[in-house]
Amino acid sequence: MNDKVPRDELKSRMNRFRAGMNKTHPGWEMAAIFGKVNLYYFTGTMQDGVLLIPSNGDAVLWVRRSCERALAESQFPDIRQMRSYRDAATATDDLPQTIFVETELVTLGLIERFRKHFGFIDVKSLDYVLGMVRAQKSDYEISLMEKSGKIHRRVLEERVPEIVSEGMSELDFALKLYSLMMEEGHHGVARFGMFDTEILVGQIGFGESSIYPTYFNGPGGAAGLGPAVPLLGSRERKLKRGDLIFADTGSGYHGYHTDKTMTYTFKEPLPEEAVEAHNGCLAVQERIASMLRPGIVPSEIYQDVMESLDKDFMKNFMGYGDRTVNFLGHGVGLLVDEIPVIAAGFDEPLVENMVFAVEPKKGVKGVGMVGVENTFVVTPSGGRCITGTHPGLMLIE
Repeated sequence: MNDKVPRDELKSRMNRFRAGMNKTHPGWEMAAIFGKVNLYYFTGTMQDGVLLIPSNGDAVLWVRRSCERALAESQFPDIRQMRSYRDAATATDDLPQTIFVETELVTLGLIERFRKHFGFIDVKSLDYVLGMVRAQKSDYEISLMEKSGKIHRRVLEERVPEIVSEGMSELDFALKLYSLMMEEGHHGVARFGMFDTEILVGQIGFGESSIYPTYFNGPGGAAGLGPAVPLLGSRERKLKRGDLIFADTGSGYHGYHTDKTMTYTFKEPLPEEAVEAHNGCLAVQERIASMLRPGIVPSEIYQDVMESLDKDFMKNFMGYGDRTVNFLGHGVGLLVDEIPVIAAGFDEPLVENMVFAVEPKKGVKGVGMVGVENTFVVTPSGGRCITGTHPGLMLIE
């Protein structure tokens, strides 16, 4: 496959961003993109630099390192070398008083270094506009996400039983799972936009490890290696008969992700209470998927589903104890966690080719986190799953 993002694709993204800025921030003069993922979205390369997008005129990618690599990788029409932001400022006409940046990402220190040469007074956010532009995927992007989904399905629905053995640790399982994913074509990382978030393979746990407290804003838990590295899995927790195996992982292909959770039972089924909770989550996923159609409002999906659930099911739904989350799904793309979110406050209607991870889950005392997660494309007939169809709780003998 040709790794270069097509020139027409880059042009379409830039045009849609400009249109979004014109609608949301009429009178804007300049946007500056610093984040590596956003640089890749607009230019097809992720170097150390800044992309300057004037409201009138052509955008320029200024690269500190490596301009040589940027020119080799990218079909963006204007890529220039800089030693510092001074070079970019000197070559830019009509420096603005207000500049729009990724305020959820860019540090104050970087802003002040940039201000030193560009002299702007005010800083405003472009995050929501860019997030909503990125939310609607092109056919090109969907094709990459479908390839990621095939990797996800193949590994979690077919190959995991190859690596499971009694007495293995959570860490053993995580490392073997990562190896399988790489073997099948995974691009090697799971990128998140959540501030200061580190995730490697995903959230991995045996039994109640999957409801262990974690800073990560999701329904599942993970004990991990310890306080300094609460990732991968415990070296001490070993797999035994009757255990639930919980695997919430991000897959990716050429930058684009899918999100999927599979659960397994080792040697024997789970208690009936846990199976019933799991089946309830499957029903919620099916209901949400049926509503992933253009024109439907995410906040209304959330409200409709949550109001339909009975009181007993709501206990430990979307988490465990007081560690529950207030969403049912989230956008996926160049990051695993993108907007829109199926939650209160997201009131813009869905459009075709948005992509969502839908993840109804429920903690069960003494068992762990049951439930499901798959990635769906918004279509006129409802969500089209691209990560497989296995219902979970796969019995591994």
